[in-house]
Amino acid sequence: MRTLLKRVVCGVALAAAVVVTAQSPSFAAEKKNFRVAWSIYAGWMPWGYAADSGIMKKWADKYGIKVEIVQINDYVESINQYTAGAFDGCVMTNMDALTIPAAGGVDTTALIAGDYSNGNDGVVLKKGKTLKDIKGQKVNLVELSVSHYLLARALDSVGLKERDVTVVNTADADIVSAFTSSADVTAAVTWNPQLSEVAKAPGATMVFDSSKVPGEIIDLMVVNTATLKDNPNLAKALVGAWYEIMGLMTKPDTPAGKAALEAMAKASGTDLAGYQAQLATTKMFYTPAEGAAFATGGDLIKTMDLVRTFSFDHGLLGEGAKSRDAVGIAFPAGVVLGDAKNVKLRFDADAMKLAADGKL
Repeated sequence: MRTLLKRVVCGVALAAAVVVTAQSPSFAAEKKNFRVAWSIYAGWMPWGYAADSGIMKKWADKYGIKVEIVQINDYVESINQYTAGAFDGCVMTNMDALTIPAAGGVDTTALIAGDYSNGNDGVVLKKGKTLKDIKGQKVNLVELSVSHYLLARALDSVGLKERDVTVVNTADADIVSAFTSSADVTAAVTWNPQLSEVAKAPGATMVFDSSKVPGEIIDLMVVNTATLKDNPNLAKALVGAWYEIMGLMTKPDTPAGKAALEAMAKASGTDLAGYQAQLATTKMFYTPAEGAAFATGGDLIKTMDLVRTFSFDHGLLGEGAKSRDAVGIAFPAGVVLGDAKNVKLRFDADAMKLAADGKL
């Protein structure tokens, strides 16, 4: 999962041009082909299965469109490409949706609230057995990512500040080898599947995880707002495919359900037991009613207030941002956090509600 500093700058100029094009009525009316990006993470494996199983094609055919689901091996790069207009939609966390496309000027809608991390992200120490022992240590993590956010929340819970540690920027692809092979690396914050490997290191202790801040690290499918507005069938096709697969995942004892889970496990580089262990620390919203309830709940507003505060404090809302209100965030109930004249991130529950009502 989940992000790096090259983010906001990359592709912003291109994104502006893409948004103008996407808003052109003549262009939108003819658009039938869409591209969606995804990357490896427990809660996002269903998108790969949607492509491989033909479920995405079935739903796209129903609405007379084509949806290409493309795996991108580098999570940050997938968001950068979405921001630059190479994709109509992309999976990402709530924080990254705010600090990369939205802060970069690309109006973005969170179409599906798929899950939140409920132990899939954690702080691990080799030197010390409690969170307070992290004081004075170097902490390896993907800087300015949800791992950085989790570290800040963890430190706050025990009365520490970021100045009490030294953050060492480490790519998600390198963090396991760094932690397990170097005696100098004594603290790390990461997400699964890397987290499970880091936690297995000799002498390692998980001292904090995302279950302590439930509902704050949210995994979303986001879509360009202009594209979604002009092509509502895209939302219906994506949501329909997603919840068909969610239905399979809730029936692991059936042949179809087991086959789906085994395929996702293999694609994520583990076996069925390993994948189910990752799902156990992922609060999946298996039904559209659950997803819609989460997207319309008051806790989401409180969470995004925390996230935008962290993002502003770390310079992630753009060079010109003078306060955490610089980027507007809109919610289904009509509430807007920040600048109502500059809303660039929107949480939308309409398509999930249609699915819940059986109207797709």
